[in-house]
Amino acid sequence: MARVVESVAPEFGDALKVEKIVIKQREGARRFREISQTLGRPAPVPSIFIEGQLAFDLTPPLEELRELLQKLIEKRS
Repeated sequence: MARVVESVAPEFGDALKVEKIVIKQREGARRFREISQTLGRPAPVPSIFIEGQLAFDLTPPLEELRELLQKLIEKRS
């Protein structure tokens, strides 16, 4: 799933911040717990969260992710 995000992210430049969480690392495990608490259940692995909300728990097609990000960025502007 990270590859999908990494392939689309450069198209959005500074408008998009990507945070990759590796749960095998101490900081990643801590962040995973925080996200899971917010979600009210263990966060799915892998998953994509956008603005703190679970957006995808399965790898989305590139175009679907691209369209969602574009809509969200346009809303902010």
